[in-house]
Amino acid sequence: MSISHLFKDHPGLQLEFSPELEPRVIVETAVAFANSEGGQIVVGANANGRVMAGLQAEDADEMVRLAMVDVRPPLLLEVEPYELPQGTVLVFKVPRSSDLHSLADGRVLARRGSENQVLCGPALTIAASGRSSGTFELEEVLGASFDDFDSEVVAEYFERRRERSPRALVGSTETLLQQMGALKASGTATALGMVLFGEEPQIFLPQCGLTFVKFAGSDRRGEHGQIGYGRREDITGPLARVIERAWRVVWEEMSKQSVVRGLVREQETEYPAVAVREALVNAAAHRDYRISGRRIEVLMFRDRLEVTSPGGLPGYITIQNIVDEHFSRNPRLVNGLMQWGYIEELGLGVDKMIEVMVAEGHPPPEFKASPHAFSVSLRKGREVGQPGFVPQWEHDMNERQMQALQFVQQKGRITNRDYRNLCPHVSAETLRLDLVDLVDKGVLLKIGEKRGTYYILKRKPTGG
Repeated sequence: MSISHLFKDHPGLQLEFSPELEPRVIVETAVAFANSEGGQIVVGANANGRVMAGLQAEDADEMVRLAMVDVRPPLLLEVEPYELPQGTVLVFKVPRSSDLHSLADGRVLARRGSENQVLCGPALTIAASGRSSGTFELEEVLGASFDDFDSEVVAEYFERRRERSPRALVGSTETLLQQMGALKASGTATALGMVLFGEEPQIFLPQCGLTFVKFAGSDRRGEHGQIGYGRREDITGPLARVIERAWRVVWEEMSKQSVVRGLVREQETEYPAVAVREALVNAAAHRDYRISGRRIEVLMFRDRLEVTSPGGLPGYITIQNIVDEHFSRNPRLVNGLMQWGYIEELGLGVDKMIEVMVAEGHPPPEFKASPHAFSVSLRKGREVGQPGFVPQWEHDMNERQMQALQFVQQKGRITNRDYRNLCPHVSAETLRLDLVDLVDKGVLLKIGEKRGTYYILKRKPTGG
């Protein structure tokens, strides 16, 4: 097949030429095409049909690899090599994607005329809302119907919803399930319905379960190289039951101790209960259910708890902006868990984990992301009941900084705006440097970026 017809057109909305082999630039254009109307990238020739010698068909492998590794979700490229008298030309075909793709650094590109533009602000929000990121939720599950739902779980869900919004539910159970996307009008269950309400959803969707493993040491092997775990649980059932059963297993395995604070006796756990529950709920709500070969994994080691969910970070979310930005690949599932009461307020789970871990004397959670998995590690900063974990103040703080610390102790956090209100006659730059200094001294912990930035107390062991 000839490619001469491509040389009759100019670079535009669905066509680009890359005379030189520039993998990063080519992948950026592929992402822009996928997020727009699709297109073709001619590599090894310019728009006038002049072929640059030296290109090999094997050079396509690097672009394909980058599209799989550096793009979220991974982008599949089709390539067709053409052996011309002057040399080899590669044509990459990029279809319009139903997902919103981003690069490893978080940038989301779209094609605008003959250029790739970075989307941000309202344009990014519009693009994200316009993608069918939740299409998997509405896919029919062949062979599954309303009869495969757990009636008790369905009844519990709608009871919780009525408690939240008594007037919002009108109609039969089947009608309400159709309205939320859990059931098709034909009576066939959707993936959303099976994940939320299936009596045994793993029969149809084996991936929607969770595996818990407790290891004796700090890695997966024992001292002599043998398998080092002492307990393993494969947890199945509808999503709400998976979350609750996983929480119960972790609770059973965590060290606990009763401590007296003031006049009140409280039970202190190895890891803050709020942080553990948030990690479990987030993994269940945001995992990529299209990945069929892997379940959520909860691994408990001697020094940390790791929760890993299949699928990389969704949309334009990165490790750097995870506190400030919010995007869900499973919007209906997230809404269902929120109506159920498992998610109190959208977008605050990460903030909660960070604040409660630091407040109880542990390091902030560690987040790791790859194109195919995302994990949260809760690492111990102290043992249960260990005393002496109080804020360690420095002696060379100015009066403004002491005022800021008093504010944090009272309110739990402080923003740049709060600090400006406390010290209205001091320049914004001076106040910013005050907060930077407190972070450098280890007194405050900075959370978020740009407008969403705030600071909380960072607790240290006395004398540390």
